[in-house]
Amino acid sequence: MPDRARAAELAPPDPALRRVARIVLPDASPLPSAYAEADRRQAVEDLLAGNSFDPLGVPGGPFLLHLCVRDGRLVFDIRDQDDTQVRAVALALGPFRRLIKDYHLIVESHEHAVQEGGHEARIQAIDMGRRGLHNEGAELLVARLAGRIGLDFETARRLFTLVCALHQRI
Repeated sequence: MPDRARAAELAPPDPALRRVARIVLPDASPLPSAYAEADRRQAVEDLLAGNSFDPLGVPGGPFLLHLCVRDGRLVFDIRDQDDTQVRAVALALGPFRRLIKDYHLIVESHEHAVQEGGHEARIQAIDMGRRGLHNEGAELLVARLAGRIGLDFETARRLFTLVCALHQRI
């Protein structure tokens, strides 16, 4: 029997379990605009519908993720299904600040363009810029979490949206 238990320990984790099953944000107060709130809500829905979240060295899954900003740091408080903390990872927000600022400006521009009945070409150009910022933010998040939490690109994009939403609450 000990050999079977040891084999189970050494077996690679089931990829279906290496995901976020629930995400908890600091509070439910609405964001500054309906558009930003819808963006946050959609990011949470998309994240929970499909994601790859692999905290290295942490067995089991799926995970609960408490995501917050504390003392100027982005905190990934990772918990098991019993809501017991299994790891916390904190990232300095400094490297993200320019992207977050630009993201908020793009979202604001998109809101204004839609409200003003802007030309479809203008709205599409703004959307392209937003997608580019999402990609850049996702790449930075993957790089900053390397060796601590493995993410696929789409999961990182959705988490970046939530990082931007959290930053609006500060």
